[in-house]
Amino acid sequence: MENYNAIKWFEEIRKDDIPVVGGKGANLGELTSTGAPVPPGFCVIAETYARFIKENSLNTQISELLKDLDFEDTAALQQKTETIRSLIQKAPIPASIEKQIVEAYEKLADKVGLKDPDVAVRSSATAEDLPDASFAGQQDTYLHVIGAPSVVDHVRQCWASLWTARATYYRQKQNYDHFNVSLCAVVQKMVASEKSGVMFTANPITNERGQLMINASWGLGEAVVSGSVSPDEFILDKETLTELDVTIADKKVMIVDKEKAGGTVTVNVADYLGPAAVSSRCMSVEEVRRLAEAGKAIEAHYGVPMDIEWGQDRDTKKLYILQARPITTLKEEPAKKENTIMDQKTLTVLVRGLAASPGIAHGRVVRIDSLQEIARVKDGDVLVTGMTNPDMVPAMKKACAVVTDEGGRTCHAAIVSRELGIPCIVGSKNGTEILAEGMEITVDATRGVVYRGNVNLSSDQDIHSPVAEGAAAKQSAAAVAEAAPITGTKIYMNLGDASIIGKYSRLPFDGIGLMRTEFIFSHVGVHPMYLLRTGRGEVLINDMSEAITTVAQAIYPRPLVVRMSDFRTNEFRGLEGGEVEPEENNPMIGWRGVSRYISPAYEEGFRLECKAIKKVRDEFGLINVWVMLPFVRTTWEVVRVKEIMASEGLVQNKSFKIWIMAEVPAVVFQAEEFARLVDGFSIGSNDLTQLVMGVDRDSGILNNMGYFDERDPSVKNAIKTLIHAAHKQGITCSICGQGPSLYPDFAEFLVREGIDSMSVNPDTVAYTRRLVAGVEQRMILGGMRKVMGQEL
Repeated sequence: MENYNAIKWFEEIRKDDIPVVGGKGANLGELTSTGAPVPPGFCVIAETYARFIKENSLNTQISELLKDLDFEDTAALQQKTETIRSLIQKAPIPASIEKQIVEAYEKLADKVGLKDPDVAVRSSATAEDLPDASFAGQQDTYLHVIGAPSVVDHVRQCWASLWTARATYYRQKQNYDHFNVSLCAVVQKMVASEKSGVMFTANPITNERGQLMINASWGLGEAVVSGSVSPDEFILDKETLTELDVTIADKKVMIVDKEKAGGTVTVNVADYLGPAAVSSRCMSVEEVRRLAEAGKAIEAHYGVPMDIEWGQDRDTKKLYILQARPITTLKEEPAKKENTIMDQKTLTVLVRGLAASPGIAHGRVVRIDSLQEIARVKDGDVLVTGMTNPDMVPAMKKACAVVTDEGGRTCHAAIVSRELGIPCIVGSKNGTEILAEGMEITVDATRGVVYRGNVNLSSDQDIHSPVAEGAAAKQSAAAVAEAAPITGTKIYMNLGDASIIGKYSRLPFDGIGLMRTEFIFSHVGVHPMYLLRTGRGEVLINDMSEAITTVAQAIYPRPLVVRMSDFRTNEFRGLEGGEVEPEENNPMIGWRGVSRYISPAYEEGFRLECKAIKKVRDEFGLINVWVMLPFVRTTWEVVRVKEIMASEGLVQNKSFKIWIMAEVPAVVFQAEEFARLVDGFSIGSNDLTQLVMGVDRDSGILNNMGYFDERDPSVKNAIKTLIHAAHKQGITCSICGQGPSLYPDFAEFLVREGIDSMSVNPDTVAYTRRLVAGVEQRMILGGMRKVMGQEL
């Protein structure tokens, strides 16, 4: 042990050293070799972890803990891995190894000219003979670690993080030997950035290799990576480095270090730098150009477009390259066409709005002012209305596109259009005034624009056709499923209309995380209480059980989580016999969800839903069907509704799980109490954002002003609280909504906090799986990212 060298400096490391220092360490060494200004540092090599485990005889204890473990049992997996981490954290580091770590830290202090420099201690995992393995990115990173004793302790914490539930589960699913996986700890000088961000040496939005994109904001890069701030954006011509497009954002917050206290803190830019800094450009033209030149050099070295994290030191003003990795999400570069929107000078723009469901379609306008008119919509028409509601779904299924005056990207029109796979523009303000009945138009819901006439915008865009499924679509879905990466985070799918499950059943999803029953209620068209009064309760039971059975059989044995009815009073009133519903000024926060189920005025209607679920599970043997309770407000109502369900034969147990929607702030504040009552949370990010921020999710005005954003720090704190409380009580935590698909940084936040699953609309299932796989990999290979390493 005395002659054993536990340390390698970045200058000694190259890209082929992954088995020695893991992907992250090898990448930093390779970057250093290019001459890029990389903050200095060293690696406690992977073999040192193996020696530590052997020295403390931990192999036997860990093997015994994993023996006969059901890795699908989340609670058991959590408990066992927590015990393993505790064993590692309590075990002593051999004296000779500890001495080398301390000496390396002191040498690093001499290099940077500081007595006790701030450093980042980051994990870099590897596997013997598997240099390309990705381990779901759940090892920890610690920023602003100060002092040799703290560095030694955080190296040990990194080693322990190899045994998070998620990383352990991932290795098991990949059939990797847990003891062939080692972990290197990277120790690197922290850069106290006055400004920082991310640079892409190809445009990740348009896929153009001839452009370069820089995102920049004040303070540490965590603010940009986590999405807590909208950064300035600079698009440059890669050859000339001319700025093609510049977007200056309102940068309201920034993350800074706590100086010698260690750790970081979020502050207001206006307070920290002055009010002018909020809306001013944070990088000069020269700084942008200098950074771009460094990016081009790095791309030239690696030979592929790169995703590069950078920071500029606030004291020395020196630019540092913090990490670089190939861009994994680029599609083929679009061919240059003359028939593009930019070239078509004669296009007539009629309406603009928010692109809510992407795609391009052309057809005849049918303007709907009331529900009595929906029968006028025929196959291939463009439905134009103020705002859709559930009763309009039959018309939406015929339409080739939808345009509304009101709404944001989480409104009814947006959600249903995405699920149906039709283009949709919402929040147009005056669409019903400008788009006349019978007018031929082209809806470009990729850009949020409506043009006059039948316009061929460009041949690389998807033109929607109401006919086109069939064998080719099924083969495509099968190919997507076969090519889908494995992820530690489960990817679920949202579904409303059971009749379209055949179209999506072969997509690479792990189950249905949200099946809405509102489509079934709209199809029945009669108020449940009116059905009961007229002796026709079996109608709802049969229709509901038939729809659920169709989906459950198609995806068996994958789970199907059925959300019980969440109609609001105004929506129930539109059904036959619905005139009994009370008038509410704000139905969105009125008599809905569980409060309705337990009310004497509706309890018998809820029992019809319970009987339908019971029928599916008992008569058809589809025990993959679970239920979810929407708009929960109190623990006592959960207790009461479970009693009602149990009296109908739906008893909560290992084979029948009950989830709740976590979308009301009351659930956040009592998260652990709720978690003790159920088997899972599904975070309804749309309603949660609405209620946390006090923003009407259907308000086009507030959406366009940026108020409705699940990436707001308040919403993210609520989500973090729910995830951690769920895991503390040993239950699963999911999220349903399009946020993870729309915002890669939001997806990274969710994975980092340990979300167990994400449930998204069908059109983004494959994309989200690739996105999450990339996030999980970057959390191993990436640098300067504060990975919390929470549990499944």
